[in-house]
Amino acid sequence: MTTLDPHGGTLVQLLAEGSQADALRDDARNLPNLVVSERELSDLEMLAVGALSPLTGFQGEADYHSVLETMHLQNGLPWSIPVTLSVDEDGAHRLGGADAVALVASEGSEPLAVLRISEIFKRDRSKEASSVFQTEDLEHPGVKALHEAGDRCVAGSLEVIALPAHDDFTQYRLTPAETRAEFDGRGWRTVVGFQTRNPIHRAHEYIQKCALEIVDGLLVHPLVGATKADDVPPDVRMRCYEALFEGYYPKDRAMVSVFPAAMRYAGPKEAIWHAICRKNYGCTHFIVGRDHAGVGDYYGTYDAQKIFERFEPGELGITPLMFEHSFWCNRCEGMASPKTCPHDESERVSLSGTKVRDMLRAGEKPPQEFSRPEVAEILIAAMRGES
Repeated sequence: MTTLDPHGGTLVQLLAEGSQADALRDDARNLPNLVVSERELSDLEMLAVGALSPLTGFQGEADYHSVLETMHLQNGLPWSIPVTLSVDEDGAHRLGGADAVALVASEGSEPLAVLRISEIFKRDRSKEASSVFQTEDLEHPGVKALHEAGDRCVAGSLEVIALPAHDDFTQYRLTPAETRAEFDGRGWRTVVGFQTRNPIHRAHEYIQKCALEIVDGLLVHPLVGATKADDVPPDVRMRCYEALFEGYYPKDRAMVSVFPAAMRYAGPKEAIWHAICRKNYGCTHFIVGRDHAGVGDYYGTYDAQKIFERFEPGELGITPLMFEHSFWCNRCEGMASPKTCPHDESERVSLSGTKVRDMLRAGEKPPQEFSRPEVAEILIAAMRGES
């Protein structure tokens, strides 16, 4: 069995079942409705299944400011990104006298959850942007989304009637309880999690397999919530992962499950948040590579690794595995990193998702040093609009 407890000690479960769900559904029909954004819908799902343990709802003002100022909840637990439910001023006024609200994905749709309102507070956009994203630049996708959201936050405990409907990746949508059970069934005591929003190229494969040398199992955990418009679509990425796992990964020591979170593009702060979430899924270790959850040039190459130093040893309860930039070395005739390769830069072929995308847009097939041929074929077909 895996020995790692969830964050805070208990795996939160907010999804009602049976007669309890029926009663909650009836209750919700008599409540005012609040349409949640795509990102908040992902957060609702994460809260429901315990991926955001120990949170039991959307955070209130005290925890909001505590997270922004200290990267800890008020109770002292590490937490790096506020999880809030936004509403505009008119919506806040409409909910002012309500003690509960039904959350819906769209106008007229069935309620997904009931939020028992504890407070409505005004968010500090400037403080939140500076703390979470380390910039107030509106060109940053996270800052842009923050300014597009309502400037009030509705806080309270959550009771979930049903998870958001999904008709894709159903066999890969494992909850934290299910991944933990899978790890136990496989006899994995130590498990390393890998976060990605890109196809897995050779650099990713290299660091995953380096990590797998020191643990029992590997969880490749691609994010399938909202991402930037120019990111590779989840369905294309999943076909790439399936091709790689079929041909290049040991089936008894590696598995894929999707991560329903939405990207914040918060770099270092998101690296901490991703690690905590993977702890809840049962991982004992978490891979942190170069520019984790970064975008553009907003963060330094290894800022997402350095931020882990701001926590006491053992405080996060999950072990980060730090990897430097990896590349193909022509002289070494294989994958390497600055730690293992003595050769000049001219011998090194850097492998970045950006470079791969540029080649694909130009109609060029990435060489073996960039991607496995099976992955390259899938990506080229996707660029051409083929299935």
